Amino acid sequence: MLKFQGAFTAMITPMNPDCSVDYEGFRKNVKFQLEQGIDGLVPLGTTAETPTLDELPGQEEDKLISIVMEEVKEFERSTGKHIPVILGAGSNNTKDAVAYCERAKKVGADAALVVTPYYNKPSKEGIFRHFEAVSKVGIPVIVYNIAGRTGVNITTDTLERIAGLPNIAGVKEASGSISQMMDVIARIKSKKPDFAVFSGDDGLTLPLLSCGGDGVISVVSNLAPAPVVEMVRKGLEGDFAEARKIHYRLLPFFKAAFVDGNPTSIKYAMSVKNMPSGPCRLPLVEVTEAAKKVIEDALKECGL
Repeated sequence: MLKFQGAFTAMITPMNPDCSVDYEGFRKNVKFQLEQGIDGLVPLGTTAETPTLDELPGQEEDKLISIVMEEVKEFERSTGKHIPVILGAGSNNTKDAVAYCERAKKVGADAALVVTPYYNKPSKEGIFRHFEAVSKVGIPVIVYNIAGRTGVNITTDTLERIAGLPNIAGVKEASGSISQMMDVIARIKSKKPDFAVFSGDDGLTLPLLSCGGDGVISVVSNLAPAPVVEMVRKGLEGDFAEARKIHYRLLPFFKAAFVDGNPTSIKYAMSVKNMPSGPCRLPLVEVTEAAKKVIEDALKECGL
């Protein structure tokens, strides 16, 4: 399997004022990411407002996938550099998650990002069997652990079982616990060096890198890919003095980018910088006036 490492952007889905998808804005954002040196892209994740996108054949999700794959392939042809695409493929219905993984494989994505089944609150055995089912599709799978959204934490012992399945390539750790991330590195990555351990929280990227992690699936890099890429590269190279400088420069925005939820906060920040973003679809709404000030102040403080 391809080794996944570096800074990957969890892409937003830009919207027009009427909340229709801004496809040309999305294409512009993808090109911006590639030009700024991003290591990989993650469309159709949580940050993309995927639960509100039309998934019928040929509709919104398929159109977004086509755009990102077209732009990445063109970039690869012109530069000779491979940019991995990890396509969001999660569901709390295992049958649907399998279908989304099959779609990711069909379109040529490098991996599928599969979140813990949410709302259902499955047992450890249920979580294992869910990932066992998607692992059989034959595309590398990045496990997405985010108890704050799913209601269930994937414990390290369960992840250790999952990691033993075929095609499990790594984990996006958004548990918020560095202790748990260290356990994952100690118990899983130490035995499977190519098992990627990504931070799912921008603010914890540097600590995770210092513990032996592989990078970040970032929200902040929607707006500022270049400094996030540089921070991760310095960390992977062991230059933590330089990585730390970038971390503390960006820290106010790491916080502000989630001040009133995600992707509401990052989309407002992007609108301030005149980047394609637009409104969010219900049930998400525009950030508060107080949050707008926090975001604007952080952008200025960070020099973004």
